[in-house]
Amino acid sequence: MNYLKKVEDAKRLIRESAAKYPNICLGCSFGKDSMVTLHLVLSVKPDIPVFSIMADTEFPETYAFAKDMAARYGLNYTEYIFSQQEGEKCCGRPKVEKTKEALKNYGAWISGVRKTEGITRADFEPVEEKNGLVKVNPILEFTELDIWRYLALNEIPINPIYQRGYRSLGCKLCSFPEESEDETERAGRWKGTPNACGECGIHTQPLR
Repeated sequence: MNYLKKVEDAKRLIRESAAKYPNICLGCSFGKDSMVTLHLVLSVKPDIPVFSIMADTEFPETYAFAKDMAARYGLNYTEYIFSQQEGEKCCGRPKVEKTKEALKNYGAWISGVRKTEGITRADFEPVEEKNGLVKVNPILEFTELDIWRYLALNEIPINPIYQRGYRSLGCKLCSFPEESEDETERAGRWKGTPNACGECGIHTQPLR
């Protein structure tokens, strides 16, 4: 599937999902994938509620970037901040619980996950349902190159942290810049831990 077809399919899925699930929102981390998803969604449903789940250990640039983007795009935006807790895996249970809180009044949400970002996402589907909550993944088939191409062609701002060599962004505790061109995209996430290259939980655990 070529790039233009992926963009067309993403917009169609968003349009169909917005019509089928009126009570839908968008989860946005303000990373590169989220910015592409945000731009696509706003082209179809500009008034969609947008939420972010932020740790109290985020990069300062991420907090500032989220605030700037909310103003730039006039978002219907809510920010949820959770505290990293001693003894918990970084961005694990506290993030999942805060995401549940953000989604408690919605029947569906849109995310910016991609299959090629990590092996844990290879089997994700465009539309998934768990315990009555629907998740829509419009950019699932986009590659990392597709993401950067879309950002460049549409002149979409990016979090300045990417300029320091990061390829996948979480908080300060779980994100590290690229060290080798042979690394996978999420190699910098939870590096040196049992959860290296893995997931925070919001895309693998039930949120109802």
